[in-house]
Parts: sequence; C-alpha cells; structure tokens
Amino acid sequence: MACELDRFQELVAFDETKAGVKGLVDAGVTAVPTIFHHPPESLTLGNSWPAHHEGLAIPVIDLGGDSSWTPSQRAEVVGRVKAAAGTVGFFQVVNHGVTKAAMSQMLAAVRSFHEESGEAKRPYHTRDRGRHVRYHSNFDLFQSPAANWRDTLYVEMMPTGPAPDEIPPACRGIMEEYTNLVQGVGGTVLGLLSEALGLQRGHLEQEAGCLEGLAVVGHYYPACPEPHLTIGTTRHTDPSFFTVLLQDGVGGLQVLLRDGGWVDVPAVPGALVVNIGDYLQLISNDRFRSVDHRVLSKSVGPRVSVACFFRTHGEAASRRVHSPIVADGDASRPRYRSATVEEMDRQYMAKGLDGRSTVSALDHFRL
Repeated sequence: MACELDRFQELVAFDETKAGVKGLVDAGVTAVPTIFHHPPESLTLGNSWPAHHEGLAIPVIDLGGDSSWTPSQRAEVVGRVKAAAGTVGFFQVVNHGVTKAAMSQMLAAVRSFHEESGEAKRPYHTRDRGRHVRYHSNFDLFQSPAANWRDTLYVEMMPTGPAPDEIPPACRGIMEEYTNLVQGVGGTVLGLLSEALGLQRGHLEQEAGCLEGLAVVGHYYPACPEPHLTIGTTRHTDPSFFTVLLQDGVGGLQVLLRDGGWVDVPAVPGALVVNIGDYLQLISNDRFRSVDHRVLSKSVGPRVSVACFFRTHGEAASRRVHSPIVADGDASRPRYRSATVEEMDRQYMAKGLDGRSTVSALDHFRL
C-alpha cells in the first residue's frame, strides 16, 4: 500500500509540472524515474526482426496517377492494399498528394511546440477530453502500469475543429493545411479498402462514415538516458478506422507479426504510414487486421511523429451503429456484435496502454 501511495504521489508531482518528459530532460535527468520503468518482459516480448526479414517488409504502395489508372492497374493496387490490410495491417504510401514541404513543415511545427518553454505550453495542458486542443504526457498516466517516454499534442480537427486561435501558434496554418491534404489521402485509401472488401468505392466513406472525424496527434519522444528501462509507446492497437502517420527519420516504430516477432517500419522518404484501426477490423469482420505496434525509446532523438486518426467524434460517435460486413453468399458469420464508436472508445480508454499481450479492447465486442 505504501509503495502504491508513493507511486501515485510521484505521478501527481510529475503531472503537476505540466512540463512532460521534455521537462525532465530539460532539468538534466540522467536516470529514468521509476514511474517510467516497464517490467523486463514487456520490453523484450517477442523477437525483433529487421524490416527486410524474410520478405516481411511493410509494403510501399504508389498512389500516383490513381485518377488515370486502367481497370487492371487499379485492381493490382486494390490487391496489394487488401493483402497488406489483411496480414500485417500496415502499409506505406508514396505519391499520395501531400507535398514534401507540408510534411516537413508539419513535423517542424510539432517539434517547435514541444520544445517551447514550459510556460508557453502550460495553457494547453489538460486531461479534459472535451477540449479540442490538449497537451499532456500519457493520456492514461494514472491507470497504466508504467508511463511512456513521450509527450503529446492532441488537436481534434473534424468534424468541428478548434478556432484558429485555439491552436498553438507554432502549429497554426500548417495544421489546417496538412489536415486538408491528409483528408484527401484518406479518401483515396478508403476507396481502395472499400473495393478490397468487394464494395462500391465510396462505401466506407459514405455508408460507414469513416471520414467524418479526424484528430491530429503530434508525439514527441525525447532522447532517453536509459532506453532499456522504458518505452516510447507501449504495445497497442489504434482506436480508429485507420491511421495515417508521418514520422521523421529517427526510427523506433515496430509492428508485431503473427509469428510473435517485431518488424521495423522504416522511415521511407516522402512516405506516409497507413495502418488499420480497431473500428475497421470490426466492420471488415476480421478481413482487415488492427495490429499491435509500439515505439521503442532511444538514446538519440527527439523522435517526432504526427498521427492522423480517422475516427468519429461528437454526436455521430454515439448515434451511428457499426456492424460487421458479411458479403452475400459468404458462409462466415459476424464475429462481433454491433457497436458505436463511443462504446468502442470507452472500452479502449478503460483499458489504456497496458501492454498486455492477451487482451484487446476489441475482444470486448467479439461474439
């Protein structure tokens, strides 16, 4: 009991600084505080394979010229997307329509925000999930077994985003521009995923509402003095239909393969990483896989990434009911009960990033 109380007090003291992990680094810490210590088994679980291990590289798919594809060319791309979404759950896209300038400016803006003074960031610090803009370290700080070596800026951009002056000055302008560009990528990807399920191109966008909401999440992973004791982001799946990730060149993102090994997701110049989220695994009736992934802590850094989570927010999250799609003539039965995004999100938040290997937030809805 005394140990639990001591840990809780350490968590409160850390959170009240409102300076995050970056604040610890700025203060000159040379050892990772115990609240960030993860059990050895969670850090070493599974083997780590290089990105090229036995042909299991994360596929890179060229989206260039999609409007002029011949039927056979489109069928080939749909096939590649279907294979990636149904196996490793991840793929990278190039020639996607987001300019390199916008990508580099977005990464620079997120880095600039996190490297501002604690005083400048403090007004954005909150754990109120009703706020469109919030900055904190570890959304599940008080429920996870151990904290992650990471700070986060969260901005809910759609369907109803913040007023321009609510967005931190470092990110104004470019965040709106980047969001609009990524929404276009999302539409292209959803069209391919719809066809991969044997549906009309616009089904997942129009009928399932997978483009109705978008949250931009800027993660900042400072260099860690003892990376063998902690982790950047614990093993987890995403509470989204799908996620579009922009990462810098520091590395650390890994995906868990079916054989229990971890494979690196390399930073391909000009590429965006796409991964299937829990909500789309439910809708696809397990034909697409929402796969566990993690971010290692490193002695070099910082690592900066920008994740765009396509997920429903607000009233639509509680109103629209999602059900597994079972194709006509398909002998398989629905593997999940119907659920709203609000229900699925509530289960995800209750679980947090606990890193356990046998429990998924999606399992709660499995029949």
